[in-house]
Amino acid sequence: MADNMKGLKRTHYCGEVLKAGETVTVGGYVDTVRNKGGIIFIVLRDRTGVVQLTFNETTDKEVFEKAASCHSEYVLMAKGEVRERESINDKIATGHVEIFVDDLRILAKAQTPPFEIVDNSNTNEELRLKYRYLDLRRKPLQDNIIMRSKIAKVARDYFYDNGFIEIETPMMIKSTPEGARDYLVPSRVHPGKFYALPQSPQIYKQLLMISGFDRYIQLARCFRDEDLRADRQPEFTQIDLEMSFVDMDDVMDMAEGFVRKLFSELLNKDIDMPLPRMKYVDAMEKYGSDKPDIRFGMEIQNISELVKDCGFGVFTSAIADGGSVRAIVAKNAASVLTRKEIDKLTEYVKGIGAKGLAYVRWVDDAPACSFGKFMGEGELDKILSFLGAEKGDVVLIVADKNKVTLPTLGALRLKVAKQLDIIPEGEFKFLWITEFPFFEWNEETGHWDAMHHPFTMPMDECLQYLDTAPEKVYAKAYDLVLNGTELSSGSIRITDYELQQKMFESLGLTDEEIEAKFGFLVDAYKYGAAPHGGMGIGLDRLAMIICGADSLRDVTAFPKVQNASELMSNCPAAVDKDSLDVLNIAVTKTEE
Repeated sequence: MADNMKGLKRTHYCGEVLKAGETVTVGGYVDTVRNKGGIIFIVLRDRTGVVQLTFNETTDKEVFEKAASCHSEYVLMAKGEVRERESINDKIATGHVEIFVDDLRILAKAQTPPFEIVDNSNTNEELRLKYRYLDLRRKPLQDNIIMRSKIAKVARDYFYDNGFIEIETPMMIKSTPEGARDYLVPSRVHPGKFYALPQSPQIYKQLLMISGFDRYIQLARCFRDEDLRADRQPEFTQIDLEMSFVDMDDVMDMAEGFVRKLFSELLNKDIDMPLPRMKYVDAMEKYGSDKPDIRFGMEIQNISELVKDCGFGVFTSAIADGGSVRAIVAKNAASVLTRKEIDKLTEYVKGIGAKGLAYVRWVDDAPACSFGKFMGEGELDKILSFLGAEKGDVVLIVADKNKVTLPTLGALRLKVAKQLDIIPEGEFKFLWITEFPFFEWNEETGHWDAMHHPFTMPMDECLQYLDTAPEKVYAKAYDLVLNGTELSSGSIRITDYELQQKMFESLGLTDEEIEAKFGFLVDAYKYGAAPHGGMGIGLDRLAMIICGADSLRDVTAFPKVQNASELMSNCPAAVDKDSLDVLNIAVTKTEE
Protein backbone atom coordinates (compact mmCIF):
# COMPACT_ATOMS: atom_id res chain seq x y z
CA MET A 1 0.00 0.00 0.00
CA ALA A 2 1.35 3.41 -0.97
CA ASP A 3 2.30 6.01 1.63
CA ASN A 4 0.38 9.26 1.84
CA MET A 5 1.64 12.83 1.89
CA LYS A 6 0.29 13.75 5.33
CA GLY A 7 2.65 16.10 7.12
CA LEU A 8 4.73 16.82 4.00
CA LYS A 9 4.48 19.82 1.68
CA ARG A 10 6.83 20.26 -1.22
CA THR A 11 9.10 23.26 -0.59
CA HIS A 12 11.43 23.01 -3.60
CA TYR A 13 11.53 21.56 -7.09
CA CYS A 14 14.39 19.12 -7.63
CA GLY A 15 16.34 21.42 -9.93
CA GLU A 16 16.07 24.30 -7.42
CA VAL A 17 17.85 22.59 -4.50
CA LEU A 18 21.06 24.61 -4.51
CA LYS A 19 21.82 25.89 -0.99
CA ALA A 20 23.48 23.69 1.64
CA GLY A 21 22.14 23.94 5.20
CA GLU A 22 18.45 24.16 4.26
CA THR A 23 15.83 21.59 5.12
CA VAL A 24 13.78 20.86 2.01
CA THR A 25 10.95 18.64 0.80
CA VAL A 26 10.95 17.48 -2.82
CA GLY A 27 8.75 15.24 -4.93
CA GLY A 28 9.37 13.45 -8.20
CA TYR A 29 10.10 10.27 -10.12
CA VAL A 30 13.01 7.94 -9.39
CA ASP A 31 15.54 8.36 -12.17
CA THR A 32 18.22 5.94 -10.93
CA VAL A 33 19.01 3.95 -7.77
CA ARG A 34 22.53 3.00 -6.67
CA ASN A 35 22.58 0.67 -3.67
CA LYS A 36 26.11 0.18 -2.35
CA GLY A 37 25.06 -1.77 0.72
CA GLY A 38 25.66 0.66 3.55
CA ILE A 39 24.79 3.69 1.44
CA ILE A 40 22.01 4.31 -1.12
CA PHE A 41 21.84 7.09 -3.69
CA ILE A 42 18.54 7.88 -5.43
CA VAL A 43 18.44 10.46 -8.20
CA LEU A 44 15.00 12.09 -8.09
CA ARG A 45 13.63 13.80 -11.20
CA ASP A 46 10.95 16.40 -11.88
CA ARG A 47 10.40 18.85 -14.70
CA THR A 48 13.06 21.26 -13.40
CA GLY A 49 15.91 18.77 -13.16
CA VAL A 50 17.32 16.17 -10.77
CA VAL A 51 18.70 16.04 -7.24
CA GLN A 52 20.48 13.27 -5.34
CA LEU A 53 18.87 11.73 -2.26
CA THR A 54 21.32 10.06 0.11
CA PHE A 55 20.73 7.38 2.75
CA ASN A 56 23.47 5.88 4.97
CA GLU A 57 24.05 4.07 8.28
CA THR A 58 22.77 7.10 10.23
CA THR A 59 19.44 7.05 8.40
CA ASP A 60 16.39 5.74 10.26
CA LYS A 61 16.14 2.00 9.58
CA GLU A 62 12.56 2.15 8.23
CA VAL A 63 13.48 5.02 5.89
CA PHE A 64 16.59 3.16 4.71
CA GLU A 65 14.57 0.02 3.96
CA LYS A 66 12.06 2.07 1.96
CA ALA A 67 14.90 3.56 -0.06
CA ALA A 68 16.29 0.06 -0.70
CA SER A 69 12.91 -1.03 -2.10
CA CYS A 70 12.71 1.79 -4.65
CA HIS A 71 13.02 1.22 -8.38
CA SER A 72 13.03 3.35 -11.49
CA GLU A 73 9.92 5.56 -11.97
CA TYR A 74 8.61 5.15 -8.40
CA VAL A 75 6.95 8.37 -7.24
CA LEU A 76 8.51 9.72 -4.02
CA MET A 77 8.43 12.61 -1.63
CA ALA A 78 11.49 13.14 0.50
CA LYS A 79 12.42 15.54 3.29
CA GLY A 80 15.90 16.18 4.59
CA GLU A 81 18.89 18.47 5.04
CA VAL A 82 20.80 19.77 2.04
CA ARG A 83 24.55 19.13 2.33
CA GLU A 84 27.59 19.67 0.14
CA ARG A 85 28.51 16.61 -1.89
CA GLU A 86 31.93 15.00 -1.58
CA SER A 87 31.87 13.96 -5.24
CA ILE A 88 30.74 16.95 -7.31
CA ASN A 89 28.93 16.49 -10.62
CA ASP A 90 29.52 19.58 -12.78
CA LYS A 91 27.13 18.37 -15.47
CA ILE A 92 23.97 19.21 -13.49
CA ALA A 93 22.90 22.37 -11.65
CA THR A 94 22.42 20.51 -8.35
CA GLY A 95 25.62 18.49 -8.71
CA HIS A 96 27.33 20.13 -5.71
CA VAL A 97 24.63 19.21 -3.17
CA GLU A 98 22.60 16.23 -1.97
CA ILE A 99 19.68 15.72 0.40
CA PHE A 100 20.28 13.55 3.49
CA VAL A 101 16.78 12.13 3.83
CA ASP A 102 15.04 11.69 7.17
CA ASP A 103 11.46 11.22 5.86
CA LEU A 104 10.67 9.24 2.70
CA ARG A 105 7.22 8.48 1.28
CA ILE A 106 6.63 6.08 -1.61
CA LEU A 107 3.50 7.59 -3.16
CA ALA A 108 3.26 5.21 -6.11
CA LYS A 109 5.15 2.13 -7.26
CA ALA A 110 5.86 1.56 -10.93
CA GLN A 111 6.23 -1.45 -13.19
CA THR A 112 9.36 -1.65 -15.32
CA PRO A 113 8.61 0.72 -18.21
CA PRO A 114 8.64 -0.65 -21.80
CA PHE A 115 11.70 1.48 -22.55
CA GLU A 116 14.33 3.28 -20.51
CA ILE A 117 13.48 6.89 -19.62
CA VAL A 118 16.70 8.54 -20.75
CA ASP A 119 17.46 11.80 -22.56
CA ASN A 120 19.01 10.25 -25.66
CA SER A 121 16.62 7.39 -26.23
CA ASN A 122 17.32 4.92 -29.02
CA THR A 123 13.86 3.38 -28.68
CA ASN A 124 11.91 3.52 -31.93
CA GLU A 125 9.47 6.40 -32.11
CA GLU A 126 6.41 4.22 -32.63
CA LEU A 127 6.87 2.53 -29.25
CA ARG A 128 7.60 5.85 -27.52
CA LEU A 129 4.43 7.39 -29.01
CA LYS A 130 2.38 4.39 -27.85
CA TYR A 131 3.53 5.18 -24.31
CA ARG A 132 3.68 8.94 -24.84
CA TYR A 133 3.02 9.71 -21.17
CA LEU A 134 6.30 7.93 -20.38
CA ASP A 135 8.14 9.50 -23.30
CA LEU A 136 7.10 12.92 -22.00
CA ARG A 137 9.04 12.26 -18.79
CA ARG A 138 12.27 12.66 -20.77
CA LYS A 139 13.96 16.02 -20.21
CA PRO A 140 14.41 16.97 -23.91
CA LEU A 141 10.68 16.64 -24.56
CA GLN A 142 9.75 18.37 -21.31
CA ASP A 143 12.09 21.24 -22.19
CA ASN A 144 10.44 21.53 -25.62
CA ILE A 145 6.92 21.62 -24.20
CA ILE A 146 7.98 24.18 -21.58
CA MET A 147 9.61 26.33 -24.28
CA ARG A 148 6.38 26.18 -26.27
CA SER A 149 4.53 27.45 -23.21
CA LYS A 150 7.03 30.29 -22.81
CA ILE A 151 6.54 31.31 -26.45
CA ALA A 152 2.78 31.45 -25.88
CA LYS A 153 3.27 33.63 -22.80
CA VAL A 154 5.58 36.07 -24.60
CA ALA A 155 3.03 36.28 -27.43
CA ARG A 156 0.20 37.13 -25.08
CA ASP A 157 2.30 39.65 -23.15
CA TYR A 158 3.51 41.37 -26.32
CA PHE A 159 0.16 41.67 -28.03
CA TYR A 160 -1.66 42.65 -24.83
CA ASP A 161 0.93 45.41 -24.36
CA ASN A 162 0.21 46.60 -27.90
CA GLY A 163 -3.53 46.98 -27.38
CA PHE A 164 -4.76 43.66 -28.75
CA ILE A 165 -7.87 41.97 -27.36
CA GLU A 166 -7.91 38.18 -27.05
CA ILE A 167 -11.16 36.82 -28.46
CA GLU A 168 -12.11 33.17 -28.97
CA THR A 169 -13.74 32.21 -32.25
CA PRO A 170 -15.96 29.12 -32.77
CA MET A 171 -14.53 25.62 -33.11
CA MET A 172 -17.54 24.39 -35.08
CA ILE A 173 -18.10 26.55 -38.15
CA LYS A 174 -19.49 26.50 -41.65
CA SER A 175 -17.35 24.69 -44.18
CA THR A 176 -15.70 27.23 -46.51
CA PRO A 177 -12.87 26.67 -49.01
CA GLU A 178 -9.48 27.35 -47.38
CA GLY A 179 -7.04 25.26 -49.40
CA ALA A 180 -7.23 21.89 -47.61
CA ARG A 181 -9.93 19.39 -46.75
CA ASP A 182 -12.08 20.17 -43.72
CA TYR A 183 -12.59 17.91 -40.75
CA LEU A 184 -16.37 17.57 -40.58
CA VAL A 185 -18.59 17.23 -37.50
CA PRO A 186 -22.08 15.77 -38.09
CA SER A 187 -25.03 17.53 -36.48
CA ARG A 188 -27.55 15.46 -34.51
CA VAL A 189 -30.07 18.32 -34.42
CA HIS A 190 -29.81 19.02 -38.17
CA PRO A 191 -29.74 15.58 -39.85
CA GLY A 192 -27.52 15.42 -42.94
CA LYS A 193 -25.77 18.68 -42.13
CA PHE A 194 -22.24 19.20 -40.87
CA TYR A 195 -20.08 21.67 -39.03
CA ALA A 196 -16.42 22.00 -40.01
CA LEU A 197 -13.48 22.39 -37.67
CA PRO A 198 -11.72 25.65 -38.60
CA GLN A 199 -8.68 25.54 -40.87
CA SER A 200 -8.12 29.04 -39.50
CA PRO A 201 -10.31 31.72 -37.86
CA GLN A 202 -10.05 33.76 -41.09
CA ILE A 203 -13.63 34.83 -41.65
CA TYR A 204 -14.38 35.38 -37.95
CA LYS A 205 -11.39 37.61 -37.36
CA GLN A 206 -12.40 39.73 -40.34
CA LEU A 207 -15.90 39.97 -38.90
CA LEU A 208 -14.36 41.09 -35.61
CA MET A 209 -12.68 43.95 -37.47
CA ILE A 210 -16.04 44.87 -39.00
CA SER A 211 -17.43 44.71 -35.44
CA GLY A 212 -15.01 47.45 -34.42
CA PHE A 213 -12.64 45.56 -32.12
CA ASP A 214 -9.70 47.00 -34.07
CA ARG A 215 -6.98 44.67 -32.76
CA TYR A 216 -7.64 40.95 -32.22
CA ILE A 217 -5.33 38.20 -31.00
CA GLN A 218 -5.94 34.50 -30.37
CA LEU A 219 -3.83 31.42 -29.85
CA ALA A 220 -6.10 29.61 -32.24
CA ARG A 221 -6.46 25.86 -32.72
CA CYS A 222 -6.68 25.01 -36.42
CA PHE A 223 -7.42 21.76 -38.27
CA ARG A 224 -6.51 20.59 -41.77
CA ASP A 225 -7.16 17.19 -43.26
CA GLU A 226 -4.01 16.92 -45.39
CA ASP A 227 -1.03 14.62 -45.78
CA LEU A 228 1.40 14.95 -42.90
CA ARG A 229 5.14 15.67 -42.89
CA ALA A 230 7.75 16.72 -40.34
CA ASP A 231 6.48 20.32 -40.12
CA ARG A 232 2.76 19.55 -40.41
CA GLN A 233 0.15 18.12 -38.03
CA PRO A 234 -3.61 17.79 -38.64
CA GLU A 235 -4.26 20.02 -35.62
CA PHE A 236 -2.01 22.93 -34.82
CA THR A 237 -1.91 26.29 -33.06
CA GLN A 238 -1.29 29.66 -34.62
CA ILE A 239 -0.75 33.06 -33.03
CA ASP A 240 -3.58 34.67 -34.96
CA LEU A 241 -3.87 38.45 -35.26
CA GLU A 242 -5.82 41.06 -37.17
CA MET A 243 -5.52 44.88 -37.16
CA SER A 244 -7.72 47.68 -38.49
CA PHE A 245 -6.69 50.91 -40.22
CA VAL A 246 -3.40 49.39 -41.37
CA ASP A 247 -1.49 48.44 -44.48
CA MET A 248 1.16 45.79 -45.07
CA ASP A 249 4.01 47.59 -43.33
CA ASP A 250 2.00 48.07 -40.15
CA VAL A 251 1.23 44.36 -39.80
CA MET A 252 4.78 43.35 -40.69
CA ASP A 253 6.26 45.86 -38.22
CA MET A 254 4.02 44.45 -35.47
CA ALA A 255 5.21 40.92 -36.24
CA GLU A 256 8.84 42.07 -36.24
CA GLY A 257 8.39 43.57 -32.79
CA PHE A 258 7.12 40.22 -31.55
CA VAL A 259 10.09 38.40 -33.09
CA ARG A 260 12.51 40.84 -31.48
CA LYS A 261 10.93 40.45 -28.03
CA LEU A 262 10.63 36.66 -28.31
CA PHE A 263 14.25 35.97 -29.23
CA SER A 264 15.58 38.54 -26.79
CA GLU A 265 13.61 37.19 -23.81
CA LEU A 266 13.85 33.46 -24.46
CA LEU A 267 17.20 33.05 -26.19
CA ASN A 268 19.02 36.29 -25.32
CA LYS A 269 19.55 36.84 -29.05
CA ASP A 270 19.29 40.14 -30.92
CA ILE A 271 17.55 39.79 -34.28
CA ASP A 272 18.63 42.49 -36.74
CA MET A 273 15.74 44.75 -37.72
CA PRO A 274 14.08 45.40 -40.03
CA LEU A 275 13.88 41.83 -41.31
CA PRO A 276 15.00 41.45 -44.94
CA ARG A 277 12.36 41.28 -47.66
CA MET A 278 12.40 39.40 -50.95
CA LYS A 279 9.88 39.34 -53.78
CA TYR A 280 8.30 35.99 -54.56
CA VAL A 281 9.74 35.94 -58.08
CA ASP A 282 13.27 36.55 -56.77
CA ALA A 283 12.92 33.82 -54.15
CA MET A 284 11.88 31.33 -56.81
CA GLU A 285 14.64 32.41 -59.21
CA LYS A 286 17.42 32.28 -56.60
CA TYR A 287 16.29 29.47 -54.32
CA GLY A 288 13.54 27.56 -56.14
CA SER A 289 11.25 28.02 -53.14
CA ASP A 290 8.89 30.59 -51.64
CA LYS A 291 10.29 29.66 -48.22
CA PRO A 292 14.04 29.68 -48.83
CA ASP A 293 16.66 28.80 -46.27
CA ILE A 294 19.13 31.70 -46.55
CA ARG A 295 21.59 30.38 -43.95
CA PHE A 296 23.80 29.17 -46.82
CA GLY A 297 24.46 30.12 -50.45
CA MET A 298 24.33 27.71 -53.40
CA GLU A 299 21.89 29.95 -55.26
CA ILE A 300 20.31 28.85 -58.53
CA GLN A 301 21.86 30.37 -61.66
CA ASN A 302 20.37 30.59 -65.14
CA ILE A 303 22.73 29.39 -67.89
CA SER A 304 20.12 29.30 -70.68
CA GLU A 305 21.78 32.08 -72.65
CA LEU A 306 25.11 30.23 -72.62
CA VAL A 307 23.73 26.89 -73.84
CA LYS A 308 20.87 27.91 -76.14
CA ASP A 309 22.96 27.11 -79.24
CA CYS A 310 25.04 24.24 -77.87
CA GLY A 311 24.95 20.72 -79.28
CA PHE A 312 23.22 19.13 -76.30
CA GLY A 313 19.61 18.51 -77.30
CA VAL A 314 18.34 18.22 -73.71
CA PHE A 315 19.33 21.84 -73.10
CA THR A 316 18.30 23.31 -76.42
CA SER A 317 14.92 21.57 -76.57
CA ALA A 318 14.04 22.72 -73.04
CA ILE A 319 14.79 26.31 -74.02
CA ALA A 320 12.92 25.99 -77.33
CA ASP A 321 9.91 24.68 -75.40
CA GLY A 322 9.80 27.85 -73.29
CA GLY A 323 11.79 26.45 -70.39
CA SER A 324 15.27 27.12 -69.07
CA VAL A 325 18.55 25.51 -68.07
CA ARG A 326 19.63 26.25 -64.51
CA ALA A 327 22.39 25.13 -62.18
CA ILE A 328 23.64 25.11 -58.61
CA VAL A 329 27.30 24.90 -57.63
CA ALA A 330 28.22 22.73 -54.64
CA LYS A 331 31.55 24.20 -53.50
CA ASN A 332 34.31 21.77 -52.48
CA ALA A 333 31.87 18.91 -52.86
CA ALA A 334 33.67 16.60 -55.31
CA SER A 335 35.00 14.31 -52.58
CA VAL A 336 31.51 13.83 -51.09
CA LEU A 337 29.43 13.87 -54.29
CA THR A 338 31.02 10.89 -55.98
CA ARG A 339 29.66 9.54 -59.24
CA LYS A 340 27.64 7.03 -57.22
CA GLU A 341 26.16 9.80 -55.06
CA ILE A 342 25.32 11.86 -58.15
CA ASP A 343 23.47 8.83 -59.55
CA LYS A 344 21.41 8.79 -56.34
CA LEU A 345 20.68 12.51 -56.75
CA THR A 346 19.58 11.84 -60.32
CA GLU A 347 17.05 9.30 -59.11
CA TYR A 348 15.94 11.76 -56.44
CA VAL A 349 15.18 14.57 -58.92
CA LYS A 350 13.37 12.13 -61.21
CA GLY A 351 11.21 11.21 -58.26
CA ILE A 352 10.12 14.83 -57.80
CA GLY A 353 9.31 15.56 -61.43
CA ALA A 354 12.53 16.26 -63.37
CA LYS A 355 13.56 14.24 -66.42
CA GLY A 356 17.16 13.94 -65.30
CA LEU A 357 20.24 15.65 -63.90
CA ALA A 358 23.29 16.85 -65.81
CA TYR A 359 26.51 17.46 -63.90
CA VAL A 360 30.10 18.62 -63.94
CA ARG A 361 32.37 17.04 -61.33
CA TRP A 362 35.74 18.74 -61.17
CA VAL A 363 38.27 16.49 -59.48
CA ASP A 364 41.25 16.41 -61.81
CA ASP A 365 42.65 19.15 -64.04
CA ALA A 366 39.99 18.33 -66.64
CA PRO A 367 36.46 18.32 -65.15
CA ALA A 368 34.26 15.25 -65.72
CA CYS A 369 31.11 16.40 -67.53
CA SER A 370 28.05 14.27 -68.27
CA PHE A 371 27.34 16.26 -71.45
CA GLY A 372 30.93 17.15 -72.37
CA LYS A 373 30.92 15.38 -75.73
CA PHE A 374 28.15 17.73 -76.94
CA MET A 375 30.08 20.88 -76.05
CA GLY A 376 32.04 22.88 -78.59
CA GLU A 377 35.51 24.23 -77.92
CA GLY A 378 35.53 26.57 -74.92
CA GLU A 379 31.78 26.22 -74.22
CA LEU A 380 32.21 24.28 -70.98
CA ASP A 381 34.87 26.73 -69.80
CA LYS A 382 32.42 29.63 -70.33
CA ILE A 383 29.74 27.83 -68.28
CA LEU A 384 32.13 27.10 -65.41
CA SER A 385 33.47 30.65 -65.46
CA PHE A 386 29.95 32.12 -65.43
CA LEU A 387 28.97 29.89 -62.50
CA GLY A 388 32.14 30.61 -60.55
CA ALA A 389 32.92 26.88 -60.43
CA GLU A 390 36.44 25.80 -59.52
CA LYS A 391 38.43 22.64 -59.08
CA GLY A 392 36.87 20.58 -56.28
CA ASP A 393 33.33 21.79 -57.05
CA VAL A 394 30.31 19.94 -58.43
CA VAL A 395 27.81 21.61 -60.77
CA LEU A 396 24.29 20.16 -60.91
CA ILE A 397 22.05 21.18 -63.82
CA VAL A 398 18.34 20.72 -64.61
CA ALA A 399 16.67 21.63 -67.92
CA ASP A 400 12.89 21.83 -68.22
CA LYS A 401 9.94 24.19 -67.88
CA ASN A 402 10.51 26.71 -65.07
CA LYS A 403 7.74 25.15 -62.99
CA VAL A 404 9.90 22.00 -62.90
CA THR A 405 13.42 23.42 -63.02
CA LEU A 406 13.13 25.88 -60.14
CA PRO A 407 11.44 23.74 -57.45
CA THR A 408 13.59 20.74 -58.41
CA LEU A 409 16.81 22.67 -57.93
CA GLY A 410 15.35 24.24 -54.79
CA ALA A 411 14.78 20.79 -53.27
CA LEU A 412 18.15 19.54 -54.55
CA ARG A 413 19.90 22.57 -53.01
CA LEU A 414 18.56 21.64 -49.56
CA LYS A 415 19.35 17.96 -49.94
CA VAL A 416 22.93 18.60 -51.04
CA ALA A 417 23.48 21.19 -48.29
CA LYS A 418 22.43 18.64 -45.66
CA GLN A 419 24.65 16.03 -47.27
CA LEU A 420 27.62 18.42 -47.18
CA ASP A 421 26.70 19.57 -43.64
CA ILE A 422 27.03 23.25 -44.56
CA ILE A 423 23.84 24.54 -42.89
CA PRO A 424 24.96 26.39 -39.73
CA GLU A 425 23.37 25.28 -36.46
CA GLY A 426 22.06 27.77 -33.89
CA GLU A 427 21.57 30.49 -36.48
CA PHE A 428 18.19 32.13 -37.10
CA LYS A 429 17.62 33.76 -40.48
CA PHE A 430 14.24 35.44 -40.97
CA LEU A 431 12.95 36.59 -44.33
CA TRP A 432 9.75 38.22 -45.56
CA ILE A 433 8.45 37.00 -48.93
CA THR A 434 6.28 39.65 -50.63
CA GLU A 435 4.51 40.41 -53.93
CA PHE A 436 3.02 36.99 -54.45
CA PRO A 437 1.16 36.37 -57.71
CA PHE A 438 -2.55 36.76 -57.07
CA PHE A 439 -3.57 33.99 -59.47
CA GLU A 440 -2.00 30.74 -60.60
CA TRP A 441 -2.91 28.94 -63.82
CA ASN A 442 -4.56 25.56 -63.38
CA GLU A 443 -3.69 23.42 -66.41
CA GLU A 444 -6.24 20.75 -65.49
CA THR A 445 -9.23 23.10 -65.35
CA GLY A 446 -7.93 25.65 -67.83
CA HIS A 447 -8.59 28.71 -65.69
CA TRP A 448 -6.94 30.92 -63.08
CA ASP A 449 -7.19 29.93 -59.41
CA ALA A 450 -6.63 32.15 -56.39
CA MET A 451 -3.17 31.59 -54.93
CA HIS A 452 -4.48 32.84 -51.56
CA HIS A 453 -7.88 32.93 -49.89
CA PRO A 454 -10.34 35.04 -51.91
CA PHE A 455 -10.35 37.95 -49.42
CA THR A 456 -6.75 38.95 -50.17
CA MET A 457 -6.36 42.48 -51.52
CA PRO A 458 -4.57 42.92 -54.86
CA MET A 459 -1.87 45.57 -55.02
CA ASP A 460 -3.39 48.90 -56.01
CA GLU A 461 -1.41 49.25 -59.24
CA CYS A 462 -2.54 45.78 -60.38
CA LEU A 463 -6.31 46.33 -60.19
CA GLN A 464 -6.38 47.43 -63.84
CA TYR A 465 -5.25 43.94 -64.94
CA LEU A 466 -7.91 41.89 -63.15
CA ASP A 467 -9.94 41.30 -66.30
CA THR A 468 -7.29 41.53 -69.00
CA ALA A 469 -4.03 40.11 -67.64
CA PRO A 470 -4.41 37.99 -64.47
CA GLU A 471 -0.73 37.03 -64.62
CA LYS A 472 0.17 40.69 -63.88
CA VAL A 473 -1.87 40.85 -60.67
CA TYR A 474 0.07 40.66 -57.41
CA ALA A 475 -1.31 40.37 -53.90
CA LYS A 476 -0.87 42.45 -50.76
CA ALA A 477 0.34 39.25 -49.15
CA TYR A 478 3.40 38.45 -47.08
CA ASP A 479 4.92 35.29 -45.63
CA LEU A 480 7.39 35.18 -42.77
CA VAL A 481 10.06 32.50 -43.26
CA LEU A 482 12.58 31.26 -40.71
CA ASN A 483 15.43 28.92 -41.68
CA GLY A 484 13.49 27.59 -44.67
CA THR A 485 10.22 27.04 -42.80
CA GLU A 486 7.11 29.12 -43.43
CA LEU A 487 6.15 30.54 -40.04
CA SER A 488 3.36 32.80 -41.10
CA SER A 489 1.14 33.81 -43.96
CA GLY A 490 -0.78 37.05 -44.00
CA SER A 491 -2.39 39.68 -46.18
CA ILE A 492 -4.36 42.88 -46.34
CA ARG A 493 -8.03 42.03 -46.87
CA ILE A 494 -10.57 43.25 -49.38
CA THR A 495 -13.16 45.38 -47.61
CA ASP A 496 -14.85 46.96 -50.62
CA TYR A 497 -18.09 45.15 -51.44
CA GLU A 498 -17.91 45.75 -55.19
CA LEU A 499 -14.25 44.74 -55.43
CA GLN A 500 -14.96 41.56 -53.47
CA GLN A 501 -17.75 40.67 -55.88
CA LYS A 502 -15.38 41.30 -58.78
CA MET A 503 -12.75 39.03 -57.22
CA PHE A 504 -15.27 36.24 -56.82
CA GLU A 505 -16.27 36.64 -60.45
CA SER A 506 -12.62 36.57 -61.53
CA LEU A 507 -12.33 33.22 -59.76
CA GLY A 508 -15.31 31.86 -61.67
CA LEU A 509 -17.74 31.74 -58.74
CA THR A 510 -21.44 32.13 -59.52
CA ASP A 511 -23.76 34.31 -57.44
CA GLU A 512 -25.25 31.16 -55.95
CA GLU A 513 -21.82 29.83 -54.92
CA ILE A 514 -20.84 33.19 -53.43
CA GLU A 515 -24.03 33.31 -51.39
CA ALA A 516 -23.73 29.70 -50.24
CA LYS A 517 -20.08 29.91 -49.19
CA PHE A 518 -19.51 33.52 -48.14
CA GLY A 519 -22.90 35.24 -48.04
CA PHE A 520 -22.74 36.32 -44.41
CA LEU A 521 -19.29 37.91 -44.82
CA VAL A 522 -20.16 39.67 -48.07
CA ASP A 523 -23.32 41.05 -46.48
CA ALA A 524 -21.24 42.40 -43.60
CA TYR A 525 -19.21 44.55 -46.01
CA LYS A 526 -22.38 46.41 -46.92
CA TYR A 527 -22.47 47.95 -43.44
CA GLY A 528 -19.02 49.50 -43.59
CA ALA A 529 -15.67 47.83 -42.98
CA ALA A 530 -12.48 49.50 -41.80
CA PRO A 531 -9.39 48.57 -43.85
CA HIS A 532 -7.69 45.67 -42.12
CA GLY A 533 -5.13 42.92 -42.44
CA GLY A 534 -3.43 40.29 -40.37
CA MET A 535 -1.55 37.05 -40.25
CA GLY A 536 -1.22 33.78 -38.37
CA ILE A 537 2.17 32.78 -36.93
CA GLY A 538 2.65 29.04 -36.49
CA LEU A 539 3.31 28.51 -32.78
CA ASP A 540 4.26 24.86 -33.25
CA ARG A 541 6.70 25.55 -36.08
CA LEU A 542 8.23 28.43 -34.16
CA ALA A 543 8.76 26.14 -31.15
CA MET A 544 10.22 23.42 -33.40
CA ILE A 545 12.88 25.76 -34.81
CA ILE A 546 13.73 27.44 -31.51
CA CYS A 547 14.12 24.04 -29.82
CA GLY A 548 16.16 22.64 -32.72
CA ALA A 549 13.66 19.80 -33.08
CA ASP A 550 13.41 17.69 -36.23
CA SER A 551 9.63 17.38 -36.21
CA LEU A 552 6.49 19.00 -34.84
CA ARG A 553 5.97 15.76 -32.92
CA ASP A 554 8.85 16.81 -30.67
CA VAL A 555 7.06 19.99 -29.56
CA THR A 556 3.51 18.59 -29.43
CA ALA A 557 2.40 16.80 -26.28
CA PHE A 558 0.22 14.17 -27.98
CA PRO A 559 0.96 14.24 -31.72
CA LYS A 560 -0.41 12.33 -34.68
CA VAL A 561 1.79 10.19 -36.95
CA GLN A 562 2.05 10.03 -40.73
CA ASN A 563 -1.39 8.48 -41.27
CA ALA A 564 -3.04 11.03 -38.90
CA SER A 565 -3.56 8.46 -36.13
CA GLU A 566 -2.62 8.86 -32.47
CA LEU A 567 -0.88 5.69 -31.34
CA MET A 568 -1.39 6.07 -27.58
CA SER A 569 -5.20 6.17 -27.63
CA ASN A 570 -5.64 4.38 -30.97
CA CYS A 571 -7.68 7.14 -32.56
CA PRO A 572 -9.42 7.54 -34.89
CA ALA A 573 -11.59 4.59 -33.88
CA ALA A 574 -14.88 3.04 -34.88
CA VAL A 575 -17.99 4.06 -32.94
CA ASP A 576 -21.01 1.94 -32.16
CA LYS A 577 -24.05 1.72 -34.43
CA ASP A 578 -26.31 3.54 -31.98
CA SER A 579 -24.02 6.59 -32.06
CA LEU A 580 -24.13 6.57 -35.87
CA ASP A 581 -27.88 6.04 -36.03
CA VAL A 582 -28.61 9.10 -33.87
CA LEU A 583 -26.58 11.14 -36.39
CA ASN A 584 -28.29 9.48 -39.37
CA ILE A 585 -24.93 8.26 -40.65
CA ALA A 586 -24.22 4.91 -42.31
CA VAL A 587 -20.66 3.68 -42.81
CA THR A 588 -20.24 2.22 -46.30
CA LYS A 589 -16.49 1.59 -46.19
CA THR A 590 -14.21 0.58 -43.33
CA GLU A 591 -10.44 0.34 -43.02
CA GLU A 592 -9.16 -3.10 -43.91
